[in-house]
Parts: sequence; structure tokens; C-alpha cells
Amino acid sequence: MQQMRVPLPGLFVQFIGGAEVAGALGLILPGLLRIRRGLTPLAACRLVIIMTGTIVVTLLGGDIVGALFPLVVGLLCVIVAFGRRSWNFKSR
Repeated sequence: MQQMRVPLPGLFVQFIGGAEVAGALGLILPGLLRIRRGLTPLAACRLVIIMTGTIVVTLLGGDIVGALFPLVVGLLCVIVAFGRRSWNFKSR
């Protein structure tokens, strides 16, 4: 099967990369530093949105197998967001 490439502007790709790095830091740093731990589920929810977009763009490009990795990452972020949702009320 021939893969299509979905053209995305360079600045948009850089923005998404920065958002993913910020989301990863948002998952790790609040729990590690015990500061504003309520941000962890928020970061996980934002990463779910990014991974959903990644899955859609990958599928539009015709790469079904390539969409499995962002699907797994998105599901793990859902688990983190659901598991850490109680931190929102304990961190204040």
C-alpha cells in the first residue's frame, strides 16, 4: 500500500513538538517536585488531545500500523488522567 504524506506547515509541527515536550514535563515534574500536582491530569488530558490529532493525521496518510503507537500513548495518558484526577482536590 502506498503511503501518502499529509503536508503540515513547519511552524505547526514545531508547535506540536513543543506542546508534547511541555505535556511530558507536566506529567513528570509535578509529582516529582510535589508542587501543583493537580497539573498532572491536566497535562495528560492535553496529551490525549494531541495524540488524537496524531492518530487522525497518521490514518489520513494511509499508515494504519503507524497509528498504533500514538493510540497506545493516548490510552496511557487516559489512564494517568483518570488515576490522578483526585490530585486536583488534594494539592490546594
